[in-house]
Amino acid sequence: MSAAKRAAKRVLWAVMLLLAMWTPARAFVLSAALEGTVGIAMENFAADVLRKAAEEKASLVVFRLDTPGGLVSSMRGITSAILESPVPVVVWVGPKGARAASAGAFILQAAHIAAMAPGTNAGAAQPVMASGKDAPDTDMKKKITNDLAAQIRSLAQLNRRNADVAERMVTESLSITAEEALDLGVADLVASDMESLLTAVRGRDVTAGGATLTLDPPPGAPVEVAMTLRERILQFISSPDIAYLLLTAGVLAVILEVMSPGGFVMGTAGAVMVLLGAFGLRMLPFNWAGIILLAAGIGVLVLDLLVGGIGILSLFGLAALATGGLILFRAPGGELLNVSISFIAGMSIALGLFFFGALFLVMKSLKRRASSGKEAMVGMAVEVIEEIAPVGLVKCRGEIWTARSASGRAIGSGSAGRVVGMDGITLLVEESLEEAPSGVSGAQQ
Repeated sequence: MSAAKRAAKRVLWAVMLLLAMWTPARAFVLSAALEGTVGIAMENFAADVLRKAAEEKASLVVFRLDTPGGLVSSMRGITSAILESPVPVVVWVGPKGARAASAGAFILQAAHIAAMAPGTNAGAAQPVMASGKDAPDTDMKKKITNDLAAQIRSLAQLNRRNADVAERMVTESLSITAEEALDLGVADLVASDMESLLTAVRGRDVTAGGATLTLDPPPGAPVEVAMTLRERILQFISSPDIAYLLLTAGVLAVILEVMSPGGFVMGTAGAVMVLLGAFGLRMLPFNWAGIILLAAGIGVLVLDLLVGGIGILSLFGLAALATGGLILFRAPGGELLNVSISFIAGMSIALGLFFFGALFLVMKSLKRRASSGKEAMVGMAVEVIEEIAPVGLVKCRGEIWTARSASGRAIGSGSAGRVVGMDGITLLVEESLEEAPSGVSGAQQ
């Protein structure tokens, strides 16, 4: 090969390399679901999605939102991650029937594009207590309300939406439909599905990462990002209902294993449930008073089971468990976070049936006559096969026993007798008036 040809080949390779370097990366959209209670698991997942979008240079992130609310601290973490994201973020309340309540309303207002599907609603962000009821009119409530109102107003203003209506979601617990949100200026668009959503945002200008960008999502379905198994488990156990169930059932399983050891299956399962419940509790703003009531309720139930009472203690134990569940979580930041009353009622009924059933079996066993040991021998019929004067031999239950006269009087061979006690392995026998049948089997009289 001539020098000219070699030089031309080198130039060709250089040109191809430069073209490859200058070829822009394929644009793509990331999509992820934010569903369930707003908590630490959702906060971490949202941050991971936005980090992935920035690293892989996605053109757009779409969060599908459906939540009843949750922790204010986690809500603040999600909104901060959205505001700091260099990749534009669309929050779409969907599909039909979804909601962005309480903390979800803040996440919606933090988005660069706030979208909703028909048949959805947003708002109801007024601070509530852990029971789900409005917080009492105190200075603390006013401080919390004013703080949250200022935050949602700031988010709405930042994204050029109706700040007054957004503020009413907090101060008046306003909840509005998708169409009302669009008319009032707290939502940017209404889209029924992902395809129409991406079409509707195309050509809109947003400011993300300090730069003004024109949205131009590529055609085709977005790349779906799902929670990892760890994140799904954390999201599951951070539910107030599930945390309450795991703690209560786990502790009971461990106690029952200790009371009747064997197999370690129940004890191991109980220990795992307690650990998972405690981890879920750690991610929630729990109340120590609720924990103490749960422990007291379980202790009283077990005590009633041990003493074999008539169930009065069990009633107090169930009441303590129910009350502990109602106040198990506190709401320092105005979050809607509580164990549902229906769940507590169902749990209490199930535990009540279990413990009263156990008490019934205990009482029944206490009343049942013993079928083995010394107690079982008393009252048994015997046949004297060697004169008892005062010691001899008798046949009882088909076996030969050493026997001694309980009264000290001799009992002749062939006489019928009855066991009145035992001295070691010697039967204490008294003579019966009736004649012993031949081959007495030891039936009870």
